[in-house]
Amino acid sequence: MSMYRWQVMNRIAERRVVGIVRAINAEAAVQAALTTVDTGLDVVEVSLTTPGALDAIAEIARSRPEAVIGAGTVLDEPTARLAALAGARFLVSPSLHWQVLSTGHRYGLAVLPGVATATEIVTALESGADAVKLFPARASSPDVLRDLLQALPQAPVVPTGGITVENAPAWIAAGAVACGIGSAITSGDTTTVKTLLTTLNPTP
Repeated sequence: MSMYRWQVMNRIAERRVVGIVRAINAEAAVQAALTTVDTGLDVVEVSLTTPGALDAIAEIARSRPEAVIGAGTVLDEPTARLAALAGARFLVSPSLHWQVLSTGHRYGLAVLPGVATATEIVTALESGADAVKLFPARASSPDVLRDLLQALPQAPVVPTGGITVENAPAWIAAGAVACGIGSAITSGDTTTVKTLLTTLNPTP
């Protein structure tokens, strides 16, 4: 099932959480991702620091075609292209690389570069970023994000790095589009995932 970039971003904004998988090998990454998707969180990023990550992305995309699977820690054009060919629907970087943006967009992928300051946010948006990854979020706070968004209300921000199940609601309340959360979500704890999704997406 193909998706446009705006559809990918809509899914991320609707779920308000991106589950981040880092594992010792491709098999472990696939297992963690599939468990997360089956639990109800169908937006998952596989970090390319995982050995065999591209193979894992391909297997997850084949097994759960309805899910939105992304590649994380994408630093250059060749890796961006390989991630796209493996079936990734979005790319995430810890910093801003215009080659990753242009390559991702060439293949129809949403791209979320890493930023840490207002200047970097504006530069990323001017470069065509679909959203920005505030990283590491542990060096910031929901109050800082709230101040940033007072000046840059047009910036779709996804804080990542130091986000926990406990503090994610505060980041969303401060204006984050979604939060990137690692092992606390992708460890296979069904109750934790469902509770967080319900908390961040209360039924009207």
